[in-house]
This record gives sequence, structure tokens and C-alpha cells, in this order.
Amino acid sequence: QVQLEESGGGLVQPGGSLTLSCAASGNVWSVGQMGWYRQAPGKERELVALVFHGGTKYADFAKDRFIIFREHAENTMHLQMNNLKPEDTAVYYCNADVWISERTSARNYWGQGTQVTVSS
Repeated sequence: QVQLEESGGGLVQPGGSLTLSCAASGNVWSVGQMGWYRQAPGKERELVALVFHGGTKYADFAKDRFIIFREHAENTMHLQMNNLKPEDTAVYYCNADVWISERTSARNYWGQGTQVTVSS
């Protein structure tokens, strides 16, 4: 079994910052691409940012405000969110491609989600 555990969500005032973390644990042999997605009430889940071998990708709303980075040795990913706005309020989900052995293909996993609320 593979688990993706998110942490770091919470309530923050507009203009504030939060850092989300995601750790892959369990039967993990290697972790490939990792990313953050979010889903606001009544809206579809959308991409926030990806980190992969050789680079990163951001949604337009995340550019210049959010930073995604990895700690490879720890199979951990972080999302530093700055200058948060009320429209950033959503459940944020961790996503990752994980190999459980060198002989199998990677599978895609989701975390349970962590709530981020931006409000005064």
C-alpha cells in the first residue's frame, strides 16, 4: 500500500502565506512526478502545480505566488503559497506517480486532501 499524506492546510488571512506538504509512504520504491490540485465548492478539480524531473509547471493563477519543490530523499513535496486570496480557498490534493518496485509500472495516487481557507 502507498499513502500520500498532506499537511499544512488551515485558515489564513488574505495576503498571508501557507506551506503545504505531501509525503509518500508505505511500499514506495520510487516517486516520479508529483503535483498539487485543488477543488473549490461547486467547481471541478484543477491543477495548481507539478514538479517532475527537470522542471516545474504552474497554473496561471499560481505563477508568481506559489512555489513547488521536492525533497527527493524524503519522497516529500511542498507547496509554498504566498499572497493568498479568498479565491484560493479550496481543498488541496497531493498527486504522485509511484513505483512499488523496479519491475512494475508506476501507478497514480491521490492524497485525502487538506483544506485551505483564505478569509478575514
